[in-house]
Amino acid sequence: MRHVLPLILGTLLVAGTASARQQPTTAQPSIPPDVQESRAAAQTFSATLKEALQQAIQNGGPVNGIEVCHVKAAEIATDLSQKLGLLVGRTSLKIRNPENAPDNWELAVLKQFEARKAQGEPNDSLEFFAVIDDDQGQKTFRYMKAIPTASLCLACHGEHISPEVDAKLKELYPKDTARGYKEGDLRGAFTIAKPLP
Repeated sequence: MRHVLPLILGTLLVAGTASARQQPTTAQPSIPPDVQESRAAAQTFSATLKEALQQAIQNGGPVNGIEVCHVKAAEIATDLSQKLGLLVGRTSLKIRNPENAPDNWELAVLKQFEARKAQGEPNDSLEFFAVIDDDQGQKTFRYMKAIPTASLCLACHGEHISPEVDAKLKELYPKDTARGYKEGDLRGAFTIAKPLP
């Protein structure tokens, strides 16, 4: 199950920008620890999910892969959240699972990612981070890292979906909007939150 975080109504305190804070440069040799930790969490989530998905598809085809995203992805996110003391999840502008719907802050960042991609920034470099106040006054570090659409994703998220996959998706996700992607499109983002002392 995706993390549950109050809607973000607070003010933006510190933000990672597209140019100044996303990529380390010679003038900025150190990366903030919260960013390092979040990058590592997103990478672990991505690699673990990809491995499980590849195995499932190899063993039973794309329909079998749907079960991984339906059940296993939430388990991976929960395990990582508990292990790392973070709130780890995935979200998108076009969701399949309603539990992955973006909150207001995530929605703004996803739209920013789309705009940055339209200006030529590669999907795999899109990330954003900020320290914000949530609606209860809790300072929280938030981080998002874009998920590019890989060829592995197209059997279930592409423009041409087989009848078997389509039937299973309709059964599990009657309000599915996560279709019509091409390889390289912005599929969504990993999202990390860490309440600060």
